[in-house]
Amino acid sequence: MAPQLAWIGLGNMGRGMCKNIAEKGQLDKPLILYNRTQKRAEDLSKALSGKTVVASTIEEAVSKADIIFTCVGNDAAINGTIDEALKSNVKSKLFVDCSTVHPDTTEGLAKRLIEAGAEFVACPVFGAPAAADAGQLICVLAGPKECVEKVKLYTKGVMGKANVDFGGQPYGKASLLKIIGNTFIVQMIEALSEGHVLAEKSGLGTENLHQFIEVMFPGPYTAYSNRMMSGDYYKRDEPLFAVDLARKDAGHAMALAKAAGTRMKAVEVADAHLEQVKKHRGETGDIAGIYGAVRQEGGLTFEN
Repeated sequence: MAPQLAWIGLGNMGRGMCKNIAEKGQLDKPLILYNRTQKRAEDLSKALSGKTVVASTIEEAVSKADIIFTCVGNDAAINGTIDEALKSNVKSKLFVDCSTVHPDTTEGLAKRLIEAGAEFVACPVFGAPAAADAGQLICVLAGPKECVEKVKLYTKGVMGKANVDFGGQPYGKASLLKIIGNTFIVQMIEALSEGHVLAEKSGLGTENLHQFIEVMFPGPYTAYSNRMMSGDYYKRDEPLFAVDLARKDAGHAMALAKAAGTRMKAVEVADAHLEQVKKHRGETGDIAGIYGAVRQEGGLTFEN
C-alpha cells in the first residue's frame, strides 16, 4: 500500500510539483493539499479532478499523512509551518522540505522534527516554474540514506529530470548547494543585463547580441535573454522569481560567504540592482528586472 502524501505550499513552484506527484506518483489515495490561501488549493484540486483533497489546516494535513512535502517562500514561513505541524503527533512521519532556506534553518527543522519522533529529508530543487510544471526539475536530496530512498520515488521521473543525491550527508548540505547554485542564476542575469544594455547603447543592437547568445549559450541564458527582449521582465502580474525571494537567497549567500571568510562581490552588485527593482516594481518585481535596473543606470528607461 502506498503511503498517504500531503503537500503544503502552492506557490508558483509548489503548484507544478504537487501536480506531478498527483498525476505521476502512483498514489492509491488522493494527495492532501494545504495552502495558506485556501482558494488556491481548492482551484488546483478542481483542476486535478479527484486526484487531490484539500485540508483546511496544516494540523489536519499532517495528521492524515505519512509523508509531508513542504515548499514555502522563506525561512520564517517554513519555521511557522513546522510549528503548526508539531501540534500534531508526527511520530514516524517523514517530512520533506523543498523550500530554499539557509542551511542553519534546514538543520534546525531536522533537529526539531527528529526530537518529536519524525524523519526528515531536505529536498530543494533547481528550475523555473515551467520546469516544475513539466516535471523537469533537478532535485537535491540530503539526509539519512533510507529516508532519501523513500523520497526518490517522487523526484526523478515524477517532479524532476535528475537527482543530486547527498544521501548520508548532513541535511544542510542540500540547502548550501541550493543557495550557492542560485548565485549562478543571479550572476547570469546580471551579466546578460549588462551585456544587453551595452549592446543597445554601443550600437551593436540587442537582436545581434541575442543571436550570439542563442548559439553560444542555449538554455537558461537564451531564455532570460528572451525575457529581457520581450519585456517579460516587467509585464507579468505574478513574477516567475519574485524580487523578495531573490534578495532572500542573495542575502543568505552573502552571509554564508562572510561566515566562511570570503565575499561574493558579483552577488553584492546584483543585490543592489534587485533593491532598485523592488523600489520600482514593488512585490511584483522579478529577478529578471535586474535588466531594468541596469538600463536605468545607463540612462535608459526601466521598461524597454
